[in-house]
Amino acid sequence: MANAFLMAANVVGSVFKGRNLDVAMVSARVPVAIRPAVTDMSYNTLRTYGRGEFFLKQLLKSPIKVYEIQALLLLAINRLGTRPQEAHTTVNQAVTAAGAMENGSFRGLVNGVLRNYLRQQEALLSTVNEDEVARWQHPQWWLAAVRKAYPEKWQAVLAASNTHPPMSLRVNRRRQSVADYVKRLEHVGIEIASISKHGIRLAKPANVDKLPGFFDGDASVQDLGAQWAAELLDVQPGQYVLDACAAPGGKTAHVLELADVHMLALDAEDSRAARITENMQRLGLQAQVRTADCRKVETWWDGQRFDRILADVPCSASGVVRRHPDAKYLRRPTDVYSFAATQREIIDALWPLLIPGGKMLYCTCSIFPEENRQQIASFIARHDDALPVPIGEQPDLQLLPDIDHDGFYYAILQKRSH
Repeated sequence: MANAFLMAANVVGSVFKGRNLDVAMVSARVPVAIRPAVTDMSYNTLRTYGRGEFFLKQLLKSPIKVYEIQALLLLAINRLGTRPQEAHTTVNQAVTAAGAMENGSFRGLVNGVLRNYLRQQEALLSTVNEDEVARWQHPQWWLAAVRKAYPEKWQAVLAASNTHPPMSLRVNRRRQSVADYVKRLEHVGIEIASISKHGIRLAKPANVDKLPGFFDGDASVQDLGAQWAAELLDVQPGQYVLDACAAPGGKTAHVLELADVHMLALDAEDSRAARITENMQRLGLQAQVRTADCRKVETWWDGQRFDRILADVPCSASGVVRRHPDAKYLRRPTDVYSFAATQREIIDALWPLLIPGGKMLYCTCSIFPEENRQQIASFIARHDDALPVPIGEQPDLQLLPDIDHDGFYYAILQKRSH
């Protein structure tokens, strides 16, 4: 466990320095034997943004400037809170890990801080909710933005964003029905929590090698909220479809599972485009995959207009923060406006490529209005040939994170036929 603490402290410390969590995990080269523990510790600690920091402010005379030691203390405090029965082991292993860091110079400090935390734990816990950031475990600017956007739901949104994300599957409808795949899961003892039109939410996460037919393409891991995209795109057999920001290819594949269309899938990075190809191969689907910045139309477009365009644009990922808790540390308020500017560039570049009468589905995994409804309202104001298509009885669809799905936004725009 000391080695897991050490590895996790390096991972979380890298996030504090500005590195993406996924990249930090890869760079750390965590041994397979302790990878689940390191992953769990790192994600749980980052998910509880502000809470551990609140405790450290009470326990330290001055902030620690070594990111890895700060991370080690936060990891240990988080574990003391979630596994109180292992308090003695947690402290000892964290101190052992500290001995392998910074020439062991922080070993005594780590020991003292953690033992003081245990002595003062009851008093500290009694005051933690007085600090708004510690209570809601989000940066102050993020908390304020959610409260402003959802004055009646902000507490539920933030609470859901702090939970472990659900694991859901999309059933390959070319292979079997959802009902048939449910039976296969039940046969191998995997418990079902809920069922939707295209997918299944599991009662608890399962390794993909335990999922029947996964490697044969019978099912894919995809959040139930993300599964709305293919349905809303309203594809018909034979149409020419563009997925403009496609990696890792989940929505691309879902469209192809629903209809025989001619699909062009783009992504701006070679490594991400390769993941699209890998997913197509596993599922037995065909798509033209290219590496290209969809905004630079002259570098990839052959002049043939599209019947449907899926614009799953880069965003703040504020709707999926429970899956990417490093975003709480890495995002800044200005990032939302930076993403909004990129989104505007993308949809303005893609709109001329759509046939009259064609549809573009705009989607994000954000809950911030600047990236969603405000973005679409601005687009419609700039393009008099853009007609918003209602989703159900609403002009668009904003899903907020809850027990079943993450946060997503969808808007359908149809090009008027003049």
